Amino acid sequence: MRVLVVDEMHDSIVPLLESIGCEIGYYPNADKNEASVLIKDFDGLLIRSKFFIDQSFLDVAPNLKFIGRAGAGLDLIDLEACKKLNIQVFAANEANRVAVAEQLLGMVLALFNNIIKSNEEIRNNQWLREANRGEELSGKTVGIIGFGNNGQESANRFSAFGCKVLAYDKYKSGFGNDKIKESSLNEIFEEADLVSFHVPLTSETRAWANEEFFNSFKNDIYFCNVARGEIMVQKDLLNAIKLGKVKGALLDVLENEKLAKLSESQREEFDFLKNHPRVIITPHVAGWTVESYEKINQVLVNKIRGFIEG
Repeated sequence: MRVLVVDEMHDSIVPLLESIGCEIGYYPNADKNEASVLIKDFDGLLIRSKFFIDQSFLDVAPNLKFIGRAGAGLDLIDLEACKKLNIQVFAANEANRVAVAEQLLGMVLALFNNIIKSNEEIRNNQWLREANRGEELSGKTVGIIGFGNNGQESANRFSAFGCKVLAYDKYKSGFGNDKIKESSLNEIFEEADLVSFHVPLTSETRAWANEEFFNSFKNDIYFCNVARGEIMVQKDLLNAIKLGKVKGALLDVLENEKLAKLSESQREEFDFLKNHPRVIITPHVAGWTVESYEKINQVLVNKIRGFIEG
């Protein structure tokens, strides 16, 4: 198998691929045009998020048998086109589940305990104890939407903090246990204090967190999105914050993460979010740890080995 790598990956990728008998073309700086020229000679492709793999790219890849996504989510690959061409597609969802869960819990605890706010105040020589009285996570009801790798890991961690965890997944059943209750969306709307998304971006999930969604909650909630920015309608989230339906937001992703290319309305939304005292934004780094960077290679190579062995 000849494998083309077109993104920067952990140094272990070459020896790992060689250990299962693959020949590697490592071109981490290749753009889509360059990759389109190279791909004709390769059986496999490894990519992170550099460009969208569409029909036009697949048309110049006559020998392509598999695509491995070095990360979670396959929204940058035309899956229908791959299916028609019998090209196997897989991601490394398992590799960053711990990193995503730890990032999410860290953001929640930082908000509940005013860690960022009080740290900035102390840097300005303000010692404000009462103004930074925290809120305990223990005892909260947490709604997990999507119970895949990241959803499961996050649910387990919320449970360990003494939360009641309600988990909903449209495509799974029978996964509840003594710590996590398999629930309907209506149960989450009725009981949740905090809701967190752990679903891929698809035609079904795009714009899921909209005005109707936020208005469906009985309680005012904390909203977490460590999945994909397009799952939420950003302007509807802003309105929910302004109305008090959302008491705080923890966002690792945005509708448009290319800050230099924001439209005027997106710039206004971003300015509101980044300046709001009850919003924490991180630059799409949930899952992006030293450990997960290497685990991604291990997961992908294991899947490639399984593919080769049939």
